[in-house]
Formats: sequence, C-alpha cells, structure tokens
Amino acid sequence: MDTKLQRWVQRKGWDRAAPYYERYWGEQLRPAIDHVLATADLRPGEHVLDVAAGTGAITLAAAAAVGPTGRVLATDLSPKMVDDLGGRAAARRCSNIDVACCGAEDLAPDEPFDVAVCSLGLMYVTSPSAVASNLYRSLRPGGRTVVSVWGDRRRCGWSTIFPIVDARVSSDVCPMFFALGTPGALGGLLERAGFVDVAETRLAVDLCYGSAGEALGAAFLGGPVALAASRFSEDERASADTEYLASIERFAEGTGYRIPGEFVVGSARRPLPNQHTSPDRSST
Repeated sequence: MDTKLQRWVQRKGWDRAAPYYERYWGEQLRPAIDHVLATADLRPGEHVLDVAAGTGAITLAAAAAVGPTGRVLATDLSPKMVDDLGGRAAARRCSNIDVACCGAEDLAPDEPFDVAVCSLGLMYVTSPSAVASNLYRSLRPGGRTVVSVWGDRRRCGWSTIFPIVDARVSSDVCPMFFALGTPGALGGLLERAGFVDVAETRLAVDLCYGSAGEALGAAFLGGPVALAASRFSEDERASADTEYLASIERFAEGTGYRIPGEFVVGSARRPLPNQHTSPDRSST
C-alpha cells in the first residue's frame, strides 16, 4: 500500500476508535502494559519517550515512576488520541508530560532519552525498521528500549475480525499485522537497528468480555478496523456481527467470552561507544 495512504488510514482509523478505546481495550491490554513498564524499570529523574502512546496508559504510569525531576514525551499519529491523552494528563495534574501529534516514522527528538517505549504500535507502521532506527537514535548511549506487539496469529482468538471485515469492505489496516509476532522477528528487528542485549518474552493472556456487546465493541469500534467497519451498510454490520460472534463461540464463558491472546515484549539497549556492534539502521 502507498505510504501516505497507509498513514492516512491509521490516523483516521484511530481518530474514530479513540472514544471507545479505553472502554473496550484498557483492561484487556493491561498485562502487556504492566510487563512493558516492569521491563523498562523506570527510575526517578529519567527522560522517557512513549511512541504510539494512544490514550496514555504507559505515559501516565511512566510519569509517576520518573517523578517531578523526570520527563515523558508522548507521541501518537492520531490527533484525537493525543487530545485524549492531554486531557488525562491535565486531569491528573501531570506537569512532567509533554504530548505531540507525530507519526512513529517521523520522530526526530531534540534531546536524547534514557528510555524509549513503543507498546502495541509497530504492527501499524509502514516501516517497522524505520521506527526501530528512530528509537535507537532517540536514546542516549546505554539507553533502554522496550517494545511490544501482538503475538502469533494462531494464538490470538480475535484475529478472525480481519477476514470478516475484508470480505465486506477494504480495511487497509496492515497486511503484515502479525508478522512481528512470529518467533525471533521482534528481536531481529531490534538487532538490525543496532541494539544489544536484545531479549523477547511471550505473554499468553485472556481477553475477557462480559457480553456479546462488549466483544463486538472491542472488535468493530475500539480497535484497528474501526474505520473500515464504519463503512458497513446496516446489513453488512448485522452479518459481520453474527459471523464474528460465531467465530469466537468456542471461547464463550457464561454470558461473555474469554478469548485467548498473545503479546510479545522485546527489550534492548543502545550500546555504549566502546561496545562493538554492527548496526543496520536503514529506514527503508
């Protein structure tokens, strides 16, 4: 897909999903968020870059961890996500948070950071290698990065949403959505960007929804296909709802659903000047 079109789709899609994101995904993503934060091991006074920050689950926790002597810069491609995050930060009186509307491929910070985080954002970018290189350049020597993506497609029971949508309208979400979830893919991306001490962790999780309505809201309103689903006719929406619920029926639990999922969390460090590394920090 054309790069400009892909970015337009992502920006418009997440603008549309923004009002529903916290409601349907806030708690479902908590295991990945908690693991990213634990791995980042943030310390008072550190400066943190949060890329593809969304509504700020990482950002707000990071701001509390680094304290008033630290700083967090949160960026996201979606203006509505950025506005939402800015409002949350203001409501909590977090004076050590800056927010900016910026695509992950366009990052060019003025000052180096101690830690750079990108939680569940790399699946949507036009060039994951460019973003990995930007994370590298954003860090001081010895700085740390932690990134997370969705894992193996076969372990994500909700993944049926993509063919269901594509059978009705063109979703243009990302044809390689689960590519970085395959074994070694995320770690390899970080290594090619020049990082050292690269590690991968896989997290098996359950996405729990109390009703069919909640499961459908997460699938069609608050997630990556929100823009495509908005183009459904009434008949298409009804048939898509029926097909998706049938696809997750095996995960039914009482009146709700317990849908399996998997995250991959990668961690790494920018080497110190005297450390030998052979980075390939291509942005193509």
